Amino acid sequence: MTFALDKFTEQIKSRKQFVDSCLDEYLHQVDAFPPLIHEAMCYAVFNGGKRLRPIMVMEGAIIAGGTRESVAPVACALEMIHSYSLVHDDLPAMDNDDFRRGKPTCHKVYGEANAILTGDALLTAAFELMTRNADINGINTKLVLKVIQEIASAAGSRGMVGGQVIDLVSEGKNIDFASLKALHSLKTGELFRVSLRAGAILHNIDEKGLQALEKYARHFGLAFQITDDILDVKGNPEFLGKPIGSDAKNHKTTYPGLFGLEKAWQLAQENVNTCIESLDGLGTEADFLRDLALFTLHRNS
Repeated sequence: MTFALDKFTEQIKSRKQFVDSCLDEYLHQVDAFPPLIHEAMCYAVFNGGKRLRPIMVMEGAIIAGGTRESVAPVACALEMIHSYSLVHDDLPAMDNDDFRRGKPTCHKVYGEANAILTGDALLTAAFELMTRNADINGINTKLVLKVIQEIASAAGSRGMVGGQVIDLVSEGKNIDFASLKALHSLKTGELFRVSLRAGAILHNIDEKGLQALEKYARHFGLAFQITDDILDVKGNPEFLGKPIGSDAKNHKTTYPGLFGLEKAWQLAQENVNTCIESLDGLGTEADFLRDLALFTLHRNS
């Protein structure tokens, strides 16, 4: 399968702009009180993120016969959850990072206590926002409840938070491939998985289609994490927006550390191939997802 990087870059840029416009509508409230916390929430969200999770929500909806507008509340809520997790990830008690995408991290700008509260506020606001999807014409309220339940599970102790706990207790330890894969399946993969499922479920996709998207998302999450680890070793700090080597600094087991760069790259390619194969039963409406999988092998941030 051929991949035109420039063309895809424009496609993802267009989708990101749409997500940003929706986030701007939901988050920028001129009369929000107290202003400090709402300013910090906007700072955390509008920091140059790729918007992959909300984009995947919208692509899932399109594949199921819906529109991106019809799932915008859930899509933006997932980006808010992702943003909160990064704010907390960067805290001194966690990864202790000073920069995120080239900008000072939230706790460096607003202080540690306010950064904790910013994460709390984003997570809470995300669930408030998800309920608004029930007000959109053509969306079944029962399916909104199902999606909220799945997102809560994916973001909580059995998903992203659980993965973060495993990550913390694994620092300085040599863990094997199975443990590393399980760690990242929870910490990174669960939000990708539930993002793609959410949009498709809201438009009542059939079980066969949902299984195909599920398989795609699981392998996409793994490919994304492997390339993330590789970029932390040999990426360009100018593009990454932070110094390289943070994984080594925090004594974390990574795919390059476990297998070496060449084998890690091969593993990323294998997972990308599986992503594309999982969509064989879907038509051209899944082309963006096919290209998104290939993009993980070309990205520089």
